[in-house]
Amino acid sequence: HVQLVESGGGLVQADGSLRLSCAASTYAINTRCMGWFRQAPGKEREGVAAIDNAGSATYTYAVQGRFTISKDSAKNTLYLQMNILKPGDTAMYYCAADVTRGAACSRERVTYDYWGKGTQVTVS
Repeated sequence: HVQLVESGGGLVQADGSLRLSCAASTYAINTRCMGWFRQAPGKEREGVAAIDNAGSATYTYAVQGRFTISKDSAKNTLYLQMNILKPGDTAMYYCAADVTRGAACSRERVTYDYWGKGTQVTVS
């Protein structure tokens, strides 16, 4: 059973920074695609960033140049560094694992199999 636990969310002023973490248990994050998603009230859950087994990342256009996805295989932890935060970034953020793909990672919600419970990010 894969467990993903997010942390690091909070309240921050516009132009500030936060670093989200996602700790994985019983699952090696460096072998498959991992992603960060977010969902604002009344909106669909959207893919923010994804990283493959080689460390290559993709981002949705709205966060390019501001967010960085990374992973620490030794700690089995996924990160999302968020800089120059905007009120439009306010959402619940989720990490997710795609157990079938290691490359050509998607940011589509349907391709991911396991999800954390989320961490709230609020930008004022």
